[in-house]
Amino acid sequence: MVSRSTSALLIVGHGSTVNPDSSAPTLLHAAVIRGRGMFGEVACCFWKEEPSLRDALFFFQDPSISDIYVVPNFISEGYFTRTVIPRELELTGAETRRRNGQVWKYCPPVGNHQSMTRLLLQRAREVAPEIPDAETTLLIVGHGTGLNDNSAVAAKHQAEIIRALGRYAAVLNVYMEEPPRVSDWLELTKTRNVVVVPFFVSDGLHSYEDIPAMLGISKSQAAESGNPHEVQGRTLFYAPAIGTDPRFADVIIDQTVSFDQPRPEVESAS
Repeated sequence: MVSRSTSALLIVGHGSTVNPDSSAPTLLHAAVIRGRGMFGEVACCFWKEEPSLRDALFFFQDPSISDIYVVPNFISEGYFTRTVIPRELELTGAETRRRNGQVWKYCPPVGNHQSMTRLLLQRAREVAPEIPDAETTLLIVGHGTGLNDNSAVAAKHQAEIIRALGRYAAVLNVYMEEPPRVSDWLELTKTRNVVVVPFFVSDGLHSYEDIPAMLGISKSQAAESGNPHEVQGRTLFYAPAIGTDPRFADVIIDQTVSFDQPRPEVESAS
């Protein structure tokens, strides 16, 4: 990795035109990383908020900055990471050399990081510390979308890893916009205890309103009672979005470190 004093970090978030909380985790993680003095500059940009991705093309004017690490603060490798961000930031591949000599390095999204399994398990334990895992179903909630089949892959992958550990009675990946759906959780689960962890970057409208409504948790229940929630004879434990975890700052940093690690060579068939 190049000298940190000559490197910059650009964290890309989705943002929202209707909910300012959407960008809060990205801004917070950036502030934490900035405070550590690990990069010459640290900045954020968003798809649905200011500063925009296009604005970011005019960041990092300091001539001493030679490398910019672009880290998508997104859970999945999907439409935004593969299409929108490269298009808006004019990225031509993993590395893009600008006319001014800067090299923009496009890192994988945070949701691809190997620590996601540990963070999901910690989130589930924190929200239901006294409930036996063996008597509990864990639901990992993803968005899902028709725009790109890869949108649901991250949640499915994590569910498979955690299921293989054999800790929970069942581990399921469910989605807002494609089957298996969050709204079908009563039919999908068999245990009385159900822990729900939104595999989302922020506690926006989806995690505040949409997912609780799909689970049968009313607004008054969500606002007043906290955990657990009693829904049709089941006990629900609803966690904050995984991306609000302060340890995500370390994940973002590690994505930049991993980018410069030697990649294993693939042997060609002879």
